Amino acid sequence: MASNDSRSHRKTALYRAGKGAFFLLFAAGLSVLLWHWLAPPVVKVGHPTRGPAIQAVYATGNVEASVTVTIAPQVGGRLVELRADEGAQVTPGQILARLDDSDLRASLGDEQARLRYAEQHWQRLQALFGSGFATIDQLDQVRSTLDSARATTRHIEEQIKFMTLRAPGAGRIIRRDGEVGDFIPVNQPVFYLAQSGAPPRITTVVDEEDIAGVKVGQPAQITADGFPGRVFEGKVAEITAKGDPLARNYRVRIALPPGTPLLIGMTTEVNIILARREHALLVPSTALNGNAIWLVRNGRASKQTLTLGAKGADRSEVLAGLNDGDTFIAEPPAELKDAQKVRIQPDASPAGTSR
Repeated sequence: MASNDSRSHRKTALYRAGKGAFFLLFAAGLSVLLWHWLAPPVVKVGHPTRGPAIQAVYATGNVEASVTVTIAPQVGGRLVELRADEGAQVTPGQILARLDDSDLRASLGDEQARLRYAEQHWQRLQALFGSGFATIDQLDQVRSTLDSARATTRHIEEQIKFMTLRAPGAGRIIRRDGEVGDFIPVNQPVFYLAQSGAPPRITTVVDEEDIAGVKVGQPAQITADGFPGRVFEGKVAEITAKGDPLARNYRVRIALPPGTPLLIGMTTEVNIILARREHALLVPSTALNGNAIWLVRNGRASKQTLTLGAKGADRSEVLAGLNDGDTFIAEPPAELKDAQKVRIQPDASPAGTSR
């Protein structure tokens, strides 16, 4: 009987010990959870820096010739000869292509024969009229026929001239449409001629929200995929007086200096420089929450409203609301609240940079 009581006592003691250990573990786990829930968040901080602030308007555009002349036939016909191709330098009056004029030349032959007959008839009738054997009405009728034949002949001769496409001035062929054998309708361009002496330019469009700050003469920085790593300079040359009410933008042309290697037709990215300020106060754009930033003051987060200037993808200019020595939260947590306690990340970087 005593042995049974001893075993029962040992079981009770083990049960009590296990129960106590469970409660200790539970309390420890709860403490850890409460610490994570209630402890101040760890934040990465930084200080404002000084540097140049550039306020710019971004746009995309295409390189084009300043003066482009289209060369198209005034009479439709089949293309039978090409004497110039893309990239060719041409001179005024140079033959570029010919269209089939065989039908016109056949018509011209017929009309020239009718003209010769009308001229001979006119000469005979004049002699008869001088001898009194022809009336004035007959003379007028033959003269009308003669004038009509001359006019028709001249018209066909002009049409034949139109079948030869010539360069209207000096320049470079930048595009050719059509191959030998193609039928070219009236006024369909075959050649595009960039006039000599006219440097290329960039035509771009600027959103109506930004156009008020764009002025003629402002510098522009240009990049193109065809020239990776290079930045080209240009200037605003023209701003269209009337915008596109549907697209809500304005056409802006950028003049390029002579020798710029950009090729006609290239797609470019353009930054029109509206203002540049040296030694501006700058913060990472990722630290901004609209026009506000989170500061750390006495171990607590404080939301500070700013007056911003130039805004960039990496950094933004602060005009008012921030001092050089202020400490801001570089990557503020989404759930951060004003006056909430925070802990600064221990692996701090030197002052003046994010840390």
